[in-house]
Amino acid sequence: MRPKDLDEYAGQSHLLAPGKLLRRSIESDRLSSLIFYGPPGTGKTSLAHLIALKTRCHFERLSGVESGTADMRRVLAGALHRLENTGARTILFVDEIHRFNKAQQDVLLPDVESGLVRLIGATTHNPFFYVNAPLISRSQVFQLEPLDCEDLKTLLKRALADKERGLGEMPIRVDDDALQHICRQANGDARKALNSLEIAALTTPPSQDGVALVSLSVAEECIQKKAVVYDGDEDQHYDTISAFIKSIRGSDPDAALYWLAKMLYAGEDIRFIARRLVISAAEDVGLGDPRGILVATAAQQAVENIGMPEARIPLAEATVYLATAPKSNRAYLAIDAALEDIKNGVTLPVPKKLRDTHYKGAEKFGHGKGYEYSHDFKDNISGQDFLGAPKKYYDPKDSGYEKTIRERMEYWASLKKKQNE
Repeated sequence: MRPKDLDEYAGQSHLLAPGKLLRRSIESDRLSSLIFYGPPGTGKTSLAHLIALKTRCHFERLSGVESGTADMRRVLAGALHRLENTGARTILFVDEIHRFNKAQQDVLLPDVESGLVRLIGATTHNPFFYVNAPLISRSQVFQLEPLDCEDLKTLLKRALADKERGLGEMPIRVDDDALQHICRQANGDARKALNSLEIAALTTPPSQDGVALVSLSVAEECIQKKAVVYDGDEDQHYDTISAFIKSIRGSDPDAALYWLAKMLYAGEDIRFIARRLVISAAEDVGLGDPRGILVATAAQQAVENIGMPEARIPLAEATVYLATAPKSNRAYLAIDAALEDIKNGVTLPVPKKLRDTHYKGAEKFGHGKGYEYSHDFKDNISGQDFLGAPKKYYDPKDSGYEKTIRERMEYWASLKKKQNE
């Protein structure tokens, strides 16, 4: 069911709608080398075939999993022979290009730069991490997105109607709710949606009228469980934990629970999730609610002790607590400001009155002289200076528990002022 032309291509309207850069480049045959980056089943290979067809180029395909340097040299030699003898240009499509090591990618560089071949690389991994910088600089990178339900439904209906490439010769009828279920469970993957439809069509016995009816229950049997697109150490890993933490920071417990559920369902390391909760408790909740870090560290300890599936419960509790707690990043900003001062050379000596006095000779150096014992003063505030320079790092918010801290600090400031008058 690969599309025959750009108008039949489903999805990626941000790249291929009329007037968009990639479509204009294809239609005018003004393409450089390309790298398509996106999840499985989003049309990377189909688009490469369409480009070769539209630009009248010979199409050669290599696999980053199966092909080696010898295969590349053979294809490149063939491209040179073809260009010299027939004038035909070659598109070299490399599937899973991130699987090639640096040396293999380097083999492509001279012929890509000279224009002997137009390289189209396809990858599910971020090319800025996995493809050599020289290749990236000579290519345009386009990110393909998962197909939405409407795009997938269009594909499935086309497959049901197409007598040459699809299921049009089969006596089959698919209920709308079954189509909707297949589209929803495909998770934006056209290949998965088409495979599910094919399984349903081939395994559903015909009824008395000779027509096989694919109902919702049949569709549910064909997709026993949704396989979440999630890589353990790549983009999905970082993107999902980023969404999780930002949802907590944004005080949205429902969104935070969804991203937590996605990570748990996909098998993310629960210790990693627990560590990030502790960090969020300190960085985002902070002293807006000092109990947040206690809840997060308790959840971390529970995760260590009980494991899955029960660990989902303390993780969920900590997630909801932090998402609904008052937020403050003032302590986080304060320590970073102090570190920045030290990094930039503001290194203050310890005032003599604060230096250690627990050794012989300390008094001779004047250590401890003038120090005022805080417990001897009202509310334990002596009014003395503990830094030796006017610095203000911590500025509590006027909300959450920090409102109490602010009031306390303002009261202490008034005491110090009185004692120093």
